[in-house]
Amino acid sequence: MTVAIKLFPDTYVDSVVQLRGMRAMRQVGGVEWASAAMATPANVETLRAEGLDPMQVADAGANDFFLVVRATTDSIAAEALAAGESAVTSTVRSYSAAAQIEARRSLRDAVLAQPESNVAVISVPGDYAALAAHQALSADLHVLLFSDNVPVDKEVALKDHALSRGRLLMGPGAGTAMLGGVGLGFANTVRPGPVGVVAAAGTGAQEAMALLDRWGVGVSQVIGVGGRDLSPEVGGRMAGAAVSALRDDPATEVILFVSKPPSPEVAATVLATAGDKPLVAALLGLDPQFPAPAGVVLADTLESGVTATLGVLGIAAPDTTATIGPTLAEVRSRLAPGRRLIRGLFSGGTLCYESLVILGRTVGEVHSNTPINQAWGLPAPAESHQCLDLGEEEYTRGRPHPMIDPEARLEVLSEHAADPQVAVIILDVVLGHGADADPAKTLAPACQSAMADGGPQVVAYVLGTDQDPQGYQGQRDRLVQAGCILTETAARASLVAAAIVTDDPSLTRMAL
Repeated sequence: MTVAIKLFPDTYVDSVVQLRGMRAMRQVGGVEWASAAMATPANVETLRAEGLDPMQVADAGANDFFLVVRATTDSIAAEALAAGESAVTSTVRSYSAAAQIEARRSLRDAVLAQPESNVAVISVPGDYAALAAHQALSADLHVLLFSDNVPVDKEVALKDHALSRGRLLMGPGAGTAMLGGVGLGFANTVRPGPVGVVAAAGTGAQEAMALLDRWGVGVSQVIGVGGRDLSPEVGGRMAGAAVSALRDDPATEVILFVSKPPSPEVAATVLATAGDKPLVAALLGLDPQFPAPAGVVLADTLESGVTATLGVLGIAAPDTTATIGPTLAEVRSRLAPGRRLIRGLFSGGTLCYESLVILGRTVGEVHSNTPINQAWGLPAPAESHQCLDLGEEEYTRGRPHPMIDPEARLEVLSEHAADPQVAVIILDVVLGHGADADPAKTLAPACQSAMADGGPQVVAYVLGTDQDPQGYQGQRDRLVQAGCILTETAARASLVAAAIVTDDPSLTRMAL
């Protein structure tokens, strides 16, 4: 076994490009493990845990980039490193060619090179993210702070800095935005329209914008604020600013606010900033006692939030209960005896949370690595329903995010498919910019294999639009051809799964 590394001193590589390099190395036959990252202390510690000689990275620092691979032979390791380097450098060159600029060594240099820019996207390691974001704000740029692991006190300071300059600080951990028709981070291609979205949830924002597009309405802006913005510590600083901005935006006729359960006091204050402009608040797992401001329409799932938004506009929502693929009766007939449990294997954290809400109402106790009820965490009892957010750090440490590389889910899919008690596996397939170019190519054969010979059946949902580069309809068709049931919304996938294990078809028509 060979562990080999190549260091690129004083070189910064964006996290999305890092993951492309990692995937290129892992596609080389004979590679057991590979990574591409900046040499931060945490990443260097990961290398040591994988068997790398500490002396090989003794002089590496946080400003250095590395490629590392563990392979069966020296020649395979060398081939993989070359493939990773090619993937990284070709991507950087294509970015530079598209922007007609060279890579810059500092934010100041980048601003001087592109004085017309008004947004900075920052994805440096969390230890350095706050400094970079302060520098961008000082240059009067709005900031999409993709980085996570930023302490909450630094988040508060950044958002106060942004507010003092009349700028948006979207994040930390904000993966999705669309400003002026330009998608940032993981974003879907959508038509312009009258709905402005404010989201403290990344794939929640994507589901909202995708449904609005598919249902013929469209989006004016999408502003991500970061998952902690509505906490008591952060106080809704950026959510309030975002709602106020959309309130004053003539292109926005109604605001759709998307969040996991917020601090009730913070949310009430933020929602009141909409003034006379209609606002729908889709607060997942909403407490029925939530004190909504006058005029605010409440919803507790993503689907019902978008449906309510259409209602405010006077537009009838489509029927979302239809599925394509095998019928429920056909699915049950395929299952081997004794299978009665659900496994949700999600790439989108908000979609996982929504599934926990819906399954909790229909099948009862559901365990998760991101549980709603802390008593229902992991490890879980063997005979339990489970929903896993595979984008969480315990699953992505040293490997790509499943939205970027669907192969990251195959091992977990195979593990749960082998459990003789599992009847249904729920999969989300997220399309759009930043996501894998053809996720169904990888996932469809794995689903077909899992469902064979009485194995668990797969209920899949494709989050995307007809304009997304992966091809929305083609992705759905490939999964149906593999034998999956396809639903019209993420929420419906959970209801179909519940209907299968409870033998209650009325659940698929349950109002949301």
